[in-house]
Amino acid sequence: MHSDGAATTNPATGSVQKPRKRVPFWDNARYACIVLVVLGHAIQRLTYDSDIALAAYLALYAFHMPAFAIISGYFSKSGSPTRVQMARVITDILLPYVIFELLWTLTKWLVEGQADPNLTKPSWTLWFLLALGIFRLVLPYLALLRWPLLWTVIISVGVGYLPNVDSTFSLSRTLGLLPFFAFGWWLRERDVVARLRLLETRPWWTRVASVALLGAAGFAAWHWIDLWKEIDLRHWLFYEDAYADLGGEQWWAGGVRIALMLLAVLLSAAFFALIPRRTYWWTRFGQYTMYVFLLHSFVLYPFRESGVLRDLDPTWLWLPLVTLLSVVLALALATKPVRWLFRPLVEPRPQWLFRDPELARREGHRSDPTGSRRPRQGAAASLKE
Repeated sequence: MHSDGAATTNPATGSVQKPRKRVPFWDNARYACIVLVVLGHAIQRLTYDSDIALAAYLALYAFHMPAFAIISGYFSKSGSPTRVQMARVITDILLPYVIFELLWTLTKWLVEGQADPNLTKPSWTLWFLLALGIFRLVLPYLALLRWPLLWTVIISVGVGYLPNVDSTFSLSRTLGLLPFFAFGWWLRERDVVARLRLLETRPWWTRVASVALLGAAGFAAWHWIDLWKEIDLRHWLFYEDAYADLGGEQWWAGGVRIALMLLAVLLSAAFFALIPRRTYWWTRFGQYTMYVFLLHSFVLYPFRESGVLRDLDPTWLWLPLVTLLSVVLALALATKPVRWLFRPLVEPRPQWLFRDPELARREGHRSDPTGSRRPRQGAAASLKE
């Protein structure tokens, strides 16, 4: 089942094919994922003073970026890229990355009085844009291999033993999360979702089991919080640092990453099982997650750096409040006025850059980090059930 609502042209006949109906589940899942991204960044400062906030942070980071990578892989194609697809890597990933990296450099210079512009070191959330670009570049090659999932796991586990593979161009984290992206693509390639009718049927016990699993993860994160602090679990969940830098000099340190990957898949499955299948008033915001993704860090920056989010007590009041505000922020940044204002930055379409200006057309382009496309205006009605 597809969620791409953009009209397409049959290259053989030249006829315009009617857009396929968007599947609300995927837009709901995208929006839920981006809310978790905002929430994770919002509560980060609370974790310094509250074990409960740290437990929530660890439980969240155990699966939310893997889940985002799975959705991204699900909507990625492994065939030889067309000219339009190659152009979209430039317009949807590389250009926004450069633009927002420059904006971060300017922001740090204005606020902190110093800046170190370096396009090889992504600022804050921008690492995921580079990761997406690399994911899409290597996917056609992975698809040629037998057991592509196995190879990505080997790559992810193996890169942790190489301290010289670092955050330059976000390479260590990209390779660490590669199995989740490949897993999402594999689900689509094998048509697993449709064959198992995962979006059509949802027995009550799956929701009960999912709540129990996510609840157990939260309880474990809180109950053994001292252990997680001791082993620095937070940084293990980033899939970024070498094992040696995390105190994992043993030969079996890669087994920890494998265990974390299995946990992430289980928690992601539980998370997806709880995502609503129907269309709601907020479903359409799942089409505009790129705006939330790129802009929310600028909103949170003054709160994080000013110390406003430190020493907030009691946690039982502030943690739910920050959670609610994260949801509101994710909604606000996907609204039409915000999109109109920041579209030239988030969705640049420089026709002057291409030999064929049609490659920079605005219609039907991707507008979220997971690879989905917005429907054309004529296809907007397909969102409604």
